[in-house]
Amino acid sequence: MKRKSQVWITIICIMLGVILTAQLRTQAGMRQEIPTKRIEEMASLLKQAESERDALRAQVHKLQAQVDEAVNQGKGLSSVKKDLEHARAAAGLTELQGPGLVITLNDSTRVAQAGQDPNLFLIHDEDLLKLVNELKAAGAEAITVNEQRVVASTEIRCAGPTISVNNNRISPPYVIQAIGDPAGLESALKMRGGIIETMQFWGIQVQIEKREQIQLSAYVGSHAFQFAQPVDKEGEK
Repeated sequence: MKRKSQVWITIICIMLGVILTAQLRTQAGMRQEIPTKRIEEMASLLKQAESERDALRAQVHKLQAQVDEAVNQGKGLSSVKKDLEHARAAAGLTELQGPGLVITLNDSTRVAQAGQDPNLFLIHDEDLLKLVNELKAAGAEAITVNEQRVVASTEIRCAGPTISVNNNRISPPYVIQAIGDPAGLESALKMRGGIIETMQFWGIQVQIEKREQIQLSAYVGSHAFQFAQPVDKEGEK
């Protein structure tokens, strides 16, 4: 009996030893498996980040090449420059030349008769304003009055014995130059009952010349805006 007990005790001890050894090996394997998984995950993230970086770098190089090509060949810039020049011309900021009319006006030499208003024989600001508006309506692309370029902000008003244009006082003779179709502009001015016929009725001296080439000076005044501000497409200032 004593020997059998010792045999069983020995067997149990051996079994416990095997179980403990297996458990220790399992725990050691688990401790090694955790950092291995983390390393694999980090390696995967790093590889993904490197791939995205390479894609962005390639896109940057492509865009830079397009910019360099546009600068070197002038693509896009010439179109922008052309639009800018057109805008400056429309605003009256550049000298222009082309076919058109030259209209010279001077006060009447007639002597007012009794009961007649002598002011009817003189050129007034409203006469010049009507003439300029008639030219615009007839398709004039650019106009000057005594070398003063007519732009959106131009005023034509009475200034005592003279007329003010762009805040510059002018006096007769008044020389109005307009670029456009000479025949069309002349027909508009000479229509029956128009501004020219009315002025000539009172003896105002009117001379109209069609020119194949005239040159108009640029506007030299201020374009500063104190209250008006541009509005973008979203309606924000």
